[in-house]
Amino acid sequence: MKGYFHIYCGDGKGKTTAAIGLCVRAAGSGMKVIFVQFMKGIKSSEINILENISNINVLRCDENFGFYWNMDDTLKKKAKTAYSKLLDTCINDLTDKNTLVVLDEALSALKYGFIEKNKVLEIIKLCEKGVEVVATGREPQKYLIDRADYITEMKCIRHPYERGVAARKGIEY
Repeated sequence: MKGYFHIYCGDGKGKTTAAIGLCVRAAGSGMKVIFVQFMKGIKSSEINILENISNINVLRCDENFGFYWNMDDTLKKKAKTAYSKLLDTCINDLTDKNTLVVLDEALSALKYGFIEKNKVLEIIKLCEKGVEVVATGREPQKYLIDRADYITEMKCIRHPYERGVAARKGIEY
């Protein structure tokens, strides 16, 4: 059975949450799930749940590198090393065609050069062998759009952040 490539993108809230919902659905059906998170050093509340589901493997870096535009060259190099290792671990763990792979914030990690395009394309190519792949983030690259089977855009219409309300535990993280 063929797998498909999904993109959850846009400036709105909910890309990661939608991907996590798919993880729960896939795990509930008996699929193996690999959830790889880039660009987020703060552990969001839903990660706590994912880590307690036996057939979900969460790969993430606990170090918070901050926003790209605030990183110096040393920190960018350190982030690239950490995120590249996560992607390599994911590739090495991909042994079962009945697998869902979520590359959370991969679109940003690709944009900033923290992960290699060819490795992401290697994972997407596994859709032909039955692996389901999801990439989340803002501004998907054209080569990914051209390969995607599903593209869902989350669009922000209004958000409390615009009125100075900070992210709230359990709602935004």
